[in-house]
Amino acid sequence: MLFTCNWLSDVFPNVKGKMDGDKQIKTFFTDSRIVSEDALFIPIVGEKFDGHEFIMQALENGAIASLWDKSKQLPEGLPEDFLIFYVDDTTKALQHLASCYRDEVNPIVVGITGSNGKTTTKDIVAAIAKEEYKTHFTDGNFNNEFGLPFTILSMQRDTEMLVLEMGMSSFGEIELLSNIAKPDYAIITNIGESHIEYLGSREGIAKAKLEIVSGLKKHGKLIIDGDEALLSHVHQNENVVKVGFSEHNDFIISNIELLREKTSFTGSDGIAYTVSLLGSHNAKNAGFGIALGELIGIDKDKIQHALNSLTLTGMRLEMLTGKNGVAIINDAYNASPTSMMAAIQVVQKMNGFSNKVLVLGDIYELGADSKSLHETVADAVNESISYIYTVGEDSAVIGRAVKRKYPEMIVKHFSQKEEVLPELRQHLNQDTLILFKASRGMKLESIIEEIK
Repeated sequence: MLFTCNWLSDVFPNVKGKMDGDKQIKTFFTDSRIVSEDALFIPIVGEKFDGHEFIMQALENGAIASLWDKSKQLPEGLPEDFLIFYVDDTTKALQHLASCYRDEVNPIVVGITGSNGKTTTKDIVAAIAKEEYKTHFTDGNFNNEFGLPFTILSMQRDTEMLVLEMGMSSFGEIELLSNIAKPDYAIITNIGESHIEYLGSREGIAKAKLEIVSGLKKHGKLIIDGDEALLSHVHQNENVVKVGFSEHNDFIISNIELLREKTSFTGSDGIAYTVSLLGSHNAKNAGFGIALGELIGIDKDKIQHALNSLTLTGMRLEMLTGKNGVAIINDAYNASPTSMMAAIQVVQKMNGFSNKVLVLGDIYELGADSKSLHETVADAVNESISYIYTVGEDSAVIGRAVKRKYPEMIVKHFSQKEEVLPELRQHLNQDTLILFKASRGMKLESIIEEIK
């Protein structure tokens, strides 16, 4: 059960229909084609659709009640006991309902944002929390003004820990999500360049990410990337916990070692940790989880167990074996210049491969500075790389910049991603490691499928 009709009428008191107050609403949906028993239908209005038009289909598929924009006319033929909860705006009502349900269940809430690493950190935090608490967390990328309420409303009533990823593309969005979720703990993983087209600068991105404190509980803790200069103005706040590589941090990460499918490091607590992820940046993501685990009282042995047995959202530095034993790193879910450089550094530090190949696609939403920001990626490349293949448009400047540094390196650009396949087929052997990295819209995973 989600809640009773009585409880829902307390949230939305303007009700039409014959009320059976103890009647239970077991689930909710916004897509009228979904078949569900005893469900609440929430008709969303989009640019090209209006869910209110499909109320009869929702009724046929198991809805017993619906939110309803009071400015819209009800259709004929609704049963007398079908409840209509009138609201001013169904999207805002969805968000308000989620916030009320969050208060009703009252779990410990962790909100996570950042330009890069927020999904991985969410997976790490959820794994650590599950060692002690019944935990519900964001599925996939449900992290926006619709996805976050969906996540909250899909948690069971006995949930003890709720881990929420918060995404954004413009100012005010994180503030909205934070005020819906009211986190007890908030994490900012880093400040990169994602959405700089809309936010103007990295300073603007930092300001937008810090909106997560808007809904933070009065005595809540904010865990941040302590190495990020753009967050230095909050370092002295009593509720801030700093995680990073520098000595001024509260949780310091050192002695990082990259192995084939994991990364080991030492925390300032003196404990040697291993996380089943690749890269120094993932040691830091693990550090956020360790710091949170300590705050919520989880033993270090259980934290280590969680780090060793992670189940991660796909296409994030995912190690695969392809044809003829070729090693593939699928990091094709999304990209920013910062995360692309981090992935390249992972490849360069990995031992056991005589041939290292980079397949780098376009990074979207970089605005007028796109080409110059793409060019910064070349700064991460060293002579351990054997081949660089860029695909798309602006990614071509990465190759040109690398070629200026290393004239002997083999660098080729392709306008269409399919054109890189013949080049890749010559590298399908056990001595080769191939990295795929680009923005989501490039869909480089289609090329990976051809060589798996």
